[in-house]
Amino acid sequence: MKVVLLAVVILGIGILGMAFNIVFRKKKFPETHVGQNKEMRKKGIVCAQTMDKMEQAKAKKQARFKNVRIMKA
Repeated sequence: MKVVLLAVVILGIGILGMAFNIVFRKKKFPETHVGQNKEMRKKGIVCAQTMDKMEQAKAKKQARFKNVRIMKA
C-alpha cells in the first residue's frame, strides 16, 4: 500500500510540475497545425484539406464537359 501511495504522490508532483510549466511558460508553443507552420510551408507540405482543394481545382480545369450526355433510365 505504501508503494502505491508513493507512486500516486510522485505522479501527482510530476503532473503539477508539467501544469505549472504550461501555465507560466513565457515562450509561445510552436504551431503544430500543418497549414500554419512556416517550416512546413517552406518545404511545400500542406494539410490534407488544402491538398484536396488544390487537386480538385486542377481536375476542374482539366475536365471537359462538352461531350457529357445525361441518359434517362
